[in-house]
Amino acid sequence: MSDELAHDFSPIIKVYKDGRIDRLLGTSTVPACIDPQTGVQSKDVVISTAPPISARLYIPKSTATESAQKLPLLVYFHGGGFCVESAFSPTYHNYLNSLVSEAKVAAVSVEYRLAPEDPLPAAYEDSWAALKWVESHLAGNGPEDWLNRYADLNRVFFSGDSAGANIAHHMGLRVGSEKLVGFKLNGIVLVHPYFWGEEPIGGEVALAESLRKMVPALWRFAYPLTSGSDDPFFNPGKDPKLGELGCEKVLVCVAEKDALKDRGWYYSEVLKKSGWNGVVEVSEAKEEQHVFHLSNATCDNAVTMLKKIVSFMN
Repeated sequence: MSDELAHDFSPIIKVYKDGRIDRLLGTSTVPACIDPQTGVQSKDVVISTAPPISARLYIPKSTATESAQKLPLLVYFHGGGFCVESAFSPTYHNYLNSLVSEAKVAAVSVEYRLAPEDPLPAAYEDSWAALKWVESHLAGNGPEDWLNRYADLNRVFFSGDSAGANIAHHMGLRVGSEKLVGFKLNGIVLVHPYFWGEEPIGGEVALAESLRKMVPALWRFAYPLTSGSDDPFFNPGKDPKLGELGCEKVLVCVAEKDALKDRGWYYSEVLKKSGWNGVVEVSEAKEEQHVFHLSNATCDNAVTMLKKIVSFMN
């Protein structure tokens, strides 16, 4: 076994020249359960076996016993640079439990294939397949009882963080351009979205060179066939279809000390100029780093952000 590295994206992932892959985070998983803190129930479903796509579903406490009234549905896409993490990891399981509990929504947290074994666009295709699966429950006779009983497909939201926010944006775009009519997408929440571009903007010129190189290098690693940092999948400002975003409102959450912060603000600006006729707002957490809310869910800024997302969905 050779310890020579082909790619070193520490602290995310390392790939050795002999083909071994060492994921440095997001590899542990926890089972679906009734969460003792929030009473939120979860269970896992298989959406497709070839390719392998699954999801973890969540419903808030007492939904099963109480009202006949249906709940808004959140479709969530986890982050991790398209190459680490999972819908079943403790990080995302805990986050979805608190979000579902606070917002009183049902949720589908999508487990998509990861690079480099399954490079992009696999994650996009898997996420779209998951949305088509959600859509199949429109008449209340889809394959999954929880969605048939509890999900109001006229009130659907997408969200994700980092690479997952990138996915959430592109799924919203595809809903708009392909006119997916099986549900109504009300809004999208992008948390610290993983976007970039060839030309540095805002504070990006002052970033450490190693960081400025790593952001697009990780993208190329996840998507070897990409055209580069101005690929519309990575730089929405270069996307002629941007105005077709298929929802009425967007919330972009950014963090002051995140290298990707200026891209979140830039996204809101280009979206406003794209011909899209919705409303976009940006919320910035002071003094915080990239996806701070996942590692420190109870800090003031994380609680504030959660409340902001909850009120956006309600």
